Amino acid sequence: MIRAVLFVNLQKNNAAPLAEQIKTELEKNGNEAVIFSFEGKPEKPPAGKWDIAFSLGGDGTVLYAARCLSHLGVPILPVNLGSLGFLAEVDKDDWLLVFNRWKNGEIKTSKRCMFNISVKRDSKTVMENFCLNDTVISCTGIAKLIKLNVNIFTDEECSGTALGTYRCDGLIISTPTGSTAYSMAAGGPILDPEMDAVIINPICPFALSNRPYVLTSRHITVVSVADKQRSGVLLTIDGQDTFNLESDDKVFIKHSPYNAHLIYPDKFAYYSALRNKLFWSGEN
Repeated sequence: MIRAVLFVNLQKNNAAPLAEQIKTELEKNGNEAVIFSFEGKPEKPPAGKWDIAFSLGGDGTVLYAARCLSHLGVPILPVNLGSLGFLAEVDKDDWLLVFNRWKNGEIKTSKRCMFNISVKRDSKTVMENFCLNDTVISCTGIAKLIKLNVNIFTDEECSGTALGTYRCDGLIISTPTGSTAYSMAAGGPILDPEMDAVIINPICPFALSNRPYVLTSRHITVVSVADKQRSGVLLTIDGQDTFNLESDDKVFIKHSPYNAHLIYPDKFAYYSALRNKLFWSGEN
């Protein structure tokens, strides 16, 4: 018996009836299925020992499911009910075919690195979270430059080296999976999503020499908020969770011990999405 949990974004058209269809089909074949529906900001999903999760929505639904389930190692089958869909790549009419192929061991999951995010204030950890796409540090008020110091550490206790000081509208620290999201819109590079790497990408930097930078995720990126900011500073995780930062706060971004496992119909699905959604075929 396979135990499944369905993350259902009710803001997407046809999400509720599709969830019932999936639940009925799974239970008809002796499996267990629990529907977790939400509209707007979701509550905590039901606890359970799940074998698979279905994400019914857009990329945001996949990101939320990944943050909830990565520590459990639960693979996610991302059914696209949104528009762009770099993560939610399985068509709603193909879910059963993809599910059966996964169940029969015919396709492997795509393993995506995630980041562990923590904030230290006066040497105390005041926030911890995970991200699959990116972490963004930006102003909370009228667009103003903020000053951020970036250092690279091999671990949290030893001394590291300064990468630089950024005066910018904000800073994007992106995973390879998130390279096609906000970072790409801000001029960052596109990486293979199964790489282990970090993209540091300043948003509208004051110095034009501050360019996007790619480094290994084996290091720890530490971003310090300089004092005497003219605006509030906000930390945003995967575009969904937020945390207000204060002067001298230190944001630690390191490779998570957990990965997101996404189920796709074939190993070239990501490249097909790039070609089609970015019109690399020359047709639009």
